Amino acid sequence: MFNDRVLHRPIHTVAVLGAGTMGSRIAAHLANQGVAVFFFDQPSSSPSDRNAAVRRALEELRDLYPPAFYDLSSTARVRLGNFAEDLPRLREADWVIEAITEDLEAKRALLTRVVPHLNAQAALTTTSSGLPIAQIGAGLPAEVGRRFFGTHFFNPPRYTRLLELIPTPHTDPAVQHWISDFADRRLGKSVLVAKDTPSFVAGRIANFFLMNAIHVMQEMRLTIEEVDALISNVGMWGDHAVFGTIDLVGVEAFSGMLRNSYAQLPNDECRDLFQLPQFMQDMLQRGWVGEKTGQGFYKRVERSEQQTEILTLDLSAFEYRPRHRVHLASLEQARNLDEPLDRLRYLIQERDEGGQFLWRILTDLFLYAAHRVPEIADEPYIVDQAMRWGYNWLMGPFELWDALDLGATCQRIRQDGRSLPPFVERLLQSGARAFYRTLQAPAASSMGRAPDLVRTLLNFSPRTLTYQPVHNPPGVLQLSRYRGAREVQRNPGCSMLDLGDGIGCLELHTRNNVMGPDIVQMVTRVLNDHESPFDAFVITSESEHFCSGLNLHALLMDIQAESWDEIEASVLSLQAMTGALKRSRRPVVVAPFGWTLGGGCEMVLNAAHVMAHAELYIGLGEPAYGLVPAGGGCKEMLLRAVHSALALQPDGLRPDGVEVQQAIRTAFHTILFSRVSRSAQQARQLGFLRSTHPVVANRDRLLAAAREQALHIFREGYASRPPETVPAPGRNLRATLLMEVYLMRMAETITEHEAKIAAHLAGVMSGGDVAAGVPLSEDYLLELEREAFLSLCGERRTQERLQYTAKTGQTLRN
Repeated sequence: MFNDRVLHRPIHTVAVLGAGTMGSRIAAHLANQGVAVFFFDQPSSSPSDRNAAVRRALEELRDLYPPAFYDLSSTARVRLGNFAEDLPRLREADWVIEAITEDLEAKRALLTRVVPHLNAQAALTTTSSGLPIAQIGAGLPAEVGRRFFGTHFFNPPRYTRLLELIPTPHTDPAVQHWISDFADRRLGKSVLVAKDTPSFVAGRIANFFLMNAIHVMQEMRLTIEEVDALISNVGMWGDHAVFGTIDLVGVEAFSGMLRNSYAQLPNDECRDLFQLPQFMQDMLQRGWVGEKTGQGFYKRVERSEQQTEILTLDLSAFEYRPRHRVHLASLEQARNLDEPLDRLRYLIQERDEGGQFLWRILTDLFLYAAHRVPEIADEPYIVDQAMRWGYNWLMGPFELWDALDLGATCQRIRQDGRSLPPFVERLLQSGARAFYRTLQAPAASSMGRAPDLVRTLLNFSPRTLTYQPVHNPPGVLQLSRYRGAREVQRNPGCSMLDLGDGIGCLELHTRNNVMGPDIVQMVTRVLNDHESPFDAFVITSESEHFCSGLNLHALLMDIQAESWDEIEASVLSLQAMTGALKRSRRPVVVAPFGWTLGGGCEMVLNAAHVMAHAELYIGLGEPAYGLVPAGGGCKEMLLRAVHSALALQPDGLRPDGVEVQQAIRTAFHTILFSRVSRSAQQARQLGFLRSTHPVVANRDRLLAAAREQALHIFREGYASRPPETVPAPGRNLRATLLMEVYLMRMAETITEHEAKIAAHLAGVMSGGDVAAGVPLSEDYLLELEREAFLSLCGERRTQERLQYTAKTGQTLRN
């Protein structure tokens, strides 16, 4: 048995056995977190390179998009090997992950070979999407069986949050907790303990949803395009709809899950849905297995270097054809609604084909999920979490049923002549009207008042027929707990919440978190309030992304109205906000994640303290729209460049020295080409994060970590930063940058308008038309930013870029 000392033993080395799609990507993500990785597969027949299979897989990982690695430097942590020669090296591994093909006997045979080489404390897990875990481990020695269980990663494992852990009856809970904690804190996983049932939790519900959608499509004679358009435009069920999801998972892997489910679910009321359709069998025979081979239900065809066409598989003719435009009246109307839930509500009330299809698959989903509790999960919230974390659904089935009004929906289901599952009938008979409710519980306030209330989420439990708390691991905080009684201020774009212990939280919540006047005014007012009862602040959000940048529509309207004074006032307000952030008398921790662009990036750059999520896609995107950053972004990148050069010149900083010029040139190119990091690690390399800024792997832990950091900084004593001055890089650097711009233009790597943008940016980054060494204040640099921004707003080609992006969401190079 494991004891506490072993439980807290760090994991330094992990072995991944299997170089297929899942195994290789698991290996990459482990390397992302600084773990040494043994990456093994079958030996090659070539005597000159016995590791050819894993070497080829590693090369494919290097070119993968979206990237599997935070940065390619992580590949140095991956050590290659093969099953014939290198299994003895497993004694060094703290955790061994078997990830070969979904074949029960093959997995059992490999585990038998692995067992003699395990160290006495290593965890051993099998990666499967649905095979019986207990059967895979049935032949293991007892002392190894206690350290064995299933780990169901979801593809791609770097980006998909869910990890299902499936214990056997022999699994030591302490070992399971050890790996669960590591996966949570180091790998950033939302861990769910699943029962050893076919396809576990998320896969069981998703497989039903996908196959039922296909069944209803065929019954109603809809097309692939119509089904995916309906589901993707609702926006409830992930980014890839039905056929895009199967292509992403892989037709081969998906077919394996269907076969397993059909064989192992003799009593499932919807078992026949899991029979492999003939068209999928034909696709397998032809090798049309999805994104892995470039064609599945969709096929990508390169027409030219600039043009790619997506073809659709016509299931009747069984050949690829151009995609058909979808013409469904209800869908056209629903697209005018902003919120996914509103679109769904509208569509299921419509009686055309689109509305009938969605109502049918929705109610089928509700009934199937309710029948699976407690078969696959003891509580409804476990099913909902699995679908949100594993398939990026906006809501799980029970959350969505509540949102659509459980009582009214059940009434309509009965009117359709269908029966409700016993669990749902018992809920309604108890007088409950929803699967979820919130409980207001007392908690200490920061405001010197009596204790306020925080919200605790409860779900209706089929075990007790009462509401029971939804479990969150220690160290996980959610802003939803503090809304309501703990909300101190609010406007449409930003709220001020009391997190307790003297910590306030500015929560951003505009649509897409664009940087608009609501956010700017609230942040500025709160941080400049010297009478505030709070000791420190956190700035973050619970949206999908931290900040998507500039409000292009609002700016475009002001430009078209020639409201130049209003535009300048908006820029001054943005600069005042980032200035308040930088000069705040109280510590402020900005906690960014996901897309953090434009003004969001400038918040991070101006913040003294940052707690970032590992998946941070940060950058200054304004040049792509024909502008230069004007919220202090250029200023801060210049200051950082000079400070980094100073570290290389211990005998004194020369403003026109080689180190300074090189550092500023690097920052200049980063801004000009709107470079965006693909991880927090890359954000450090690009200069958007400092090396001292901590990074959190698990998004669910970001708020708690930022709160603790703010509290710690306050208690340690905090002094705001004084205004900075920087010696001007001067005219010589400006001339150098302009020469680079000229050469790029002559080589036609940039357009004429991009050369004009670059010239404005060069003026800002060199400090304007001044001699090297002249002290420049932050206010002076902000003025240069502002002038460049306003000048470019008046350019016709900038306005064309703004119009194009506002209309299409894409950028224009003109």
